[in-house]
Amino acid sequence: MNQLKKTALLLLIGSSFCVNAQDKAKKWPDLIIKSYSAWFGSEEGKKVGENVLLYQRDIGGWPKNIPMLKELTEDEKSTLIALKPSGKDCTIDNRATTQEILFVSKMYAQTKEEKYKDSFLKAVDYLLSAQYPNGGWPQYFPLKKGYYTHITYNDNSMVDVLNVMKEIANQTEYYSIKPSQEIVDKAKIAFDKGIDCILKTQYKQNGVLTVWCAQHDEVTFAPADARAYELASLSGKESAKIVLLLMSIDNPSPEIKTAIKSAYDWFEKTKITNLREERIYDEEGKVIGKKMYPSEEVAPIWPRFSELDTNEPFFCDRDGIKKKYITDISEERRNGYSWYSNEPKEVLKKYKKWFKKYGE
Repeated sequence: MNQLKKTALLLLIGSSFCVNAQDKAKKWPDLIIKSYSAWFGSEEGKKVGENVLLYQRDIGGWPKNIPMLKELTEDEKSTLIALKPSGKDCTIDNRATTQEILFVSKMYAQTKEEKYKDSFLKAVDYLLSAQYPNGGWPQYFPLKKGYYTHITYNDNSMVDVLNVMKEIANQTEYYSIKPSQEIVDKAKIAFDKGIDCILKTQYKQNGVLTVWCAQHDEVTFAPADARAYELASLSGKESAKIVLLLMSIDNPSPEIKTAIKSAYDWFEKTKITNLREERIYDEEGKVIGKKMYPSEEVAPIWPRFSELDTNEPFFCDRDGIKKKYITDISEERRNGYSWYSNEPKEVLKKYKKWFKKYGE
């Protein structure tokens, strides 16, 4: 095969890979993670890149749950331009801002266009500005009244931010853009303050450290309510990513070690090994039914919400009244929310290796 044919074949394969990547990446977060590197330099990638820059507010953050790969009308573009100075809806919830930081980094790696570098640096500055003096991050910044001002672990929001800070502080190759030493130093301080906040918010149950609530009061550090059905509790889901972050720290302090060991003990104590979830889906893949069945030989799961002082699971409707069983709440909440999680299994899986290296 001559060189010309080889080149043509490689281009065809590369094009096919990009198409396949887009087939798998129908949702905005998936597109960022699953797309091949070359896609970010393609014409389609550049069109999406323009959308991402339009959605970014001048303050540096992005709103959440926006399908930014959708083609925009001229009126929509004008609206976004008008919104830029407002800082409206900038958040770290549901991976907003942290995922766009990764996107513009990948765009810069392929295009070397300064506008993506500027976007990246502006976004990092936004995250640094949004941090409370006590090390926590609110769900929205500029601050939005209500539970949004709480220190937010919900849906791994603060952990996502701390992972950004960690990559920058350690000057890794994860991002294609290398900030100034001043920003690197700020990221290191922000990360350390964030870890200190995590240690201070770990809940003590009868004098024994356990895990975390999905959100904590930004002044008192106490577990706090969010939406009507998200009451102050111990979270099996959010706590898992917090512990994995702590386990990723080299040469952890005695306080970090204690936090990890205590959380591990709680996960072991509260795991459920005799329940299996069965889901019923409609033609579009939406969950329309959900039931829990007693079962043997199933992988462990953990409740999303456990009582602060007894570890008993509870469930809640939009009326804010706790229920003991998932069957006691409406189908709308039962099917539309994740009441159990298997995420702590990663902690249990990695703990033995971590303990061998750092345990005492």
